[in-house]
Amino acid sequence: MTARVLVVDDLLPNLKLLEAKLTSEYFQVSVASSGDEALALLQSEPPDIVLLDVMMPGMDGFEVCHRIKSDPKTTHIPVVMVTALSETADRVRGLEAGADDFLTKPVDDRALFARVRSLVRLKMTIDEWRLREQTSEHFGVMEGSLGLIDESAKEANVLIVEDREIYARRFAEILSVEGHDCVTAATIEGAIEQLRSREFDLAIVDLKLRDEDALMFCSQVRSSDDLRNLPLLVIAEESEVSQLATAMDLGCNDYVVRPVDRNELLARCRTQIRRHRYQIRLRDNYEKSLQLALTDSLTGLYNRRYLEAHLSGLMDRIAGGRRYLSVMMLDIDYFKNINDTHGHAAGDDVLRELCERVMANVRSFDTVARYGGEEFVVVMPETDIAVASAVAERLRHNIADLPFKSAAADTQFKVTISIGVAEVDMDGDSTDALLRRADEALYGAKGAGRNQVMIWEKDGLRPVETSVTDAVAQL
Repeated sequence: MTARVLVVDDLLPNLKLLEAKLTSEYFQVSVASSGDEALALLQSEPPDIVLLDVMMPGMDGFEVCHRIKSDPKTTHIPVVMVTALSETADRVRGLEAGADDFLTKPVDDRALFARVRSLVRLKMTIDEWRLREQTSEHFGVMEGSLGLIDESAKEANVLIVEDREIYARRFAEILSVEGHDCVTAATIEGAIEQLRSREFDLAIVDLKLRDEDALMFCSQVRSSDDLRNLPLLVIAEESEVSQLATAMDLGCNDYVVRPVDRNELLARCRTQIRRHRYQIRLRDNYEKSLQLALTDSLTGLYNRRYLEAHLSGLMDRIAGGRRYLSVMMLDIDYFKNINDTHGHAAGDDVLRELCERVMANVRSFDTVARYGGEEFVVVMPETDIAVASAVAERLRHNIADLPFKSAAADTQFKVTISIGVAEVDMDGDSTDALLRRADEALYGAKGAGRNQVMIWEKDGLRPVETSVTDAVAQL
């Protein structure tokens, strides 16, 4: 996973060291040597995450963090404070200023990289919902919402997974001051049962479960469609750096080390609950306001009106940066024959099933829209042309190899699709131009005999090989 990281430190050796480490892990790094410079960069070149030193002359890191989190344009950008300060009070102060984490120097490299990857994954999800909210505002169906810092972090439902009763009681007692409703589970089976029975805002998991694998539980939660967005905060020993890094890689959101300080636990819980509620609010607002205005009534997909506005916003967001964005445009081959032979009701069945298969073959943050008639578009952020064409070829196989069933016609028949793939040109590209190139590639595929994938390239159209390439593994 690549990401843009802004490193802020007034000491040049510290900047160079972190820059070298992050670059070696293929992150794109920009640097700032003061708070004012950092805030200016955040406006002109918003990063995916900020690594922020605390002890700086003039504006210190606490103030910089507070300003980042108070600005609606930057409030969602994760901030990790990296400093030599080691007192619990300093960590709590940083978290209360809005920091997502507070790491003490010297920072273990594996823990740092795991933390950065974890927060970037979370930001990508929130970015997608923020972009969709902005799209809704363009259509006048939603007013701008409050920022993350305005979310309440009180009276949350919290699950505590702890098999030692004394610890479970202590955590519940600490959290009770915020009005949280705490439920405890001593086993993984019991925890899963609780998660299935009600909605939670946060789960606290002790990595030292005596007879069970806490990391396996975290992995189960993250692999579940219903639970994958639930914040996970783990409790661990300070010496368990490797296990903590693994927890972060699995998708855990934060951790507290023993001995657990009550103020730090409360501060970290507030951060996770606030971010979770912010994400839920973005999603709910978007879904309520756009369900009727910008979706296709037959398939439930986004319509052309939404697609063009969404794609425009996405291209504005990546303008000036080396961020990938690909589009595939697909069309059902000989769809008129299906309607003429089996009836329009059967044609509708085909359109609905096609949409289900497309959605099953792309990622949750890819956007699928009905462009018109039997033509569909898939927008794929952070995806280059090689990966996009491989996914398109996989989708083509899926459609062609499995017959379609029609309840209306009480029969099944073969359906094939043609697909055109195009990638954003970093030099002054536009939404219309990108869609036009994908359309040219699509008609090139149809003209070459249909049931194939064609790539638009500057020196001409190029067909994709008829087997799925290894590039799919990059997704």
